[in-house]
Amino acid sequence: MCTFAAVMEQGKVSLLRIFGVFAKVGAFTIGGGYAMVPIIKEAVCGKGWIAEEEFPDILAIAQSAPGLLAVNTSIFAGYRIRGWKGAIAATLGSCTPPFLIILLIAMFFSNYQDNETVIRVFKGIRPVVVALIVVPMIEMARKSNKSWWTWVLSIAALVLVAFLKVSPIYILLVTIIIATAIMFHREKGGKE
Repeated sequence: MCTFAAVMEQGKVSLLRIFGVFAKVGAFTIGGGYAMVPIIKEAVCGKGWIAEEEFPDILAIAQSAPGLLAVNTSIFAGYRIRGWKGAIAATLGSCTPPFLIILLIAMFFSNYQDNETVIRVFKGIRPVVVALIVVPMIEMARKSNKSWWTWVLSIAALVLVAFLKVSPIYILLVTIIIATAIMFHREKGGKE
């Protein structure tokens, strides 16, 4: 595995290269948000810019921050690669192509929005977007859940959010409180 330190030893990744990689991600990802996550992961981890073990942490921070997931992930990944300049390059790269595409669609799509072929194409894209979201989530769960209790926690959170409509904010707050209590309990036990 290539770590961030190894990348820095090889020399800095150019800002233009960061922009280009994230522009490609932004241009060829349909669905945005979670659909972009596996493509961003492949782009940055596949090039060795960020270690695979670090990516779930970046994703967790991106999900916690206000704003769009894809943009937040680009910001934090770019920052991890080249600091603030990398964050700006990655963000501009991931946002520019979709902005231009949406601008073109807004200019010309109104003439075709009721076209039966266009409607069918967009309906056909939906299952692919679902797969792009589900596959990386399963992969991240397999890599992140190393013990039976982390699997129980993940499944419980899934059930609470998906089926019982509990706000993820409450789940995160309870998890933070429990994790903090466990940490303090372990530290206190270690000092005695």
